[in-house]
Amino acid sequence: MLTLPHFSNESLWLLLLLANFASIILAYRFFGKTGLYIWIPISTILANIQVLKMVDLLSIGVTLGNITYASSFLATDILSENYSKKDARKAVFIGFFSLTATVIIMNIALLFKPNEFDFIQESLTNIFAILPRIAFASLVAYGISQLHDVWAYNFWKNLLPGDKFIWLRNNASTMVSQLLDSVIFTFIAFWGLLANEEFIQILITTYLLKWIVAAIDTPFLYLARFMFKNSHIPVDE
Repeated sequence: MLTLPHFSNESLWLLLLLANFASIILAYRFFGKTGLYIWIPISTILANIQVLKMVDLLSIGVTLGNITYASSFLATDILSENYSKKDARKAVFIGFFSLTATVIIMNIALLFKPNEFDFIQESLTNIFAILPRIAFASLVAYGISQLHDVWAYNFWKNLLPGDKFIWLRNNASTMVSQLLDSVIFTFIAFWGLLANEEFIQILITTYLLKWIVAAIDTPFLYLARFMFKNSHIPVDE
């Protein structure tokens, strides 16, 4: 029997981070602006499923999904940097639509009575029956934080133009937006479901992890800018 190697949660967290950012860059490289629009619903839907899983990182309990969700901010920042505020806002509304459609369609699917051979109904129920509250929390937090991020990024871009300040506008916009997102999402999604100590821990660790992801994504934003300036990106027809 094949034995899979054991990886720590910390090493898997770094692997997941790399997989998300690499996926964005590859989507952008091969599909251009469309690739970024494709990534938005992928990250939004996956993050809202992953957030239901609790893991320990450095002996601290956290929800999964922070990396995947935070990666959507990189996608909108690339759109703001290389294209326009309008394009970035379009991506935000694509995220809204994709998550709303997923919640409605999957909850209708749960209403079907499974036959005697079905083995997945319980698992789907465990994921998607709770998703409306998670999705509502995500939609509210996503809308406020993402629209703020688009506004803030373009504010800093107009105030401090030029490639030299990409790192500043990326971090100045995203880190405030991630704080808004973490506070709004955690209160709506988990208030009353968790003990106060665990609730506060999740709120703090959620923001810290998103803050770290926001800092790490800066080189990938520079890479996307380099690819765009050197005509390595397909032009949308």
